Amino acid sequence: MSRDFGREKRLLTPRQFKAVFDSPSGKLPGRNVLLLVRENDLPHPRIGLVIGKKSVKLSVERNRIKRQLRETFRHHQMDLAGWDIVVIARKGLADLDNPELAKQFAKLWRRLSRTPSQPQGEPNPAKASHA
Repeated sequence: MSRDFGREKRLLTPRQFKAVFDSPSGKLPGRNVLLLVRENDLPHPRIGLVIGKKSVKLSVERNRIKRQLRETFRHHQMDLAGWDIVVIARKGLADLDNPELAKQFAKLWRRLSRTPSQPQGEPNPAKASHA
């Protein structure tokens, strides 16, 4: 797998985002950010960014955050194969400078890479009904 960041590595359609929002396999909270993750059956990860005006006011800051996020994702994507990831920004994310952002997201990517993906077909014990 190459370290490029082409269209196949991004969540592009509302349907793809909705799949992650409706049934995430996991949530990874970070400082001023939340990651929703869901397994995909692809040999590579895909990422979608939700950075709204409400949480990051200035477009310059939103774009800076997106650039930093994409770059850290690009460097860590080998460890994240098989995940669809939606990154949701919260208030205060714009207050972090670039090295702090890179450090925070590298830490989140490492946490996610250690998260085991649930094999398809096995029921989730937390969601199993007790009859």
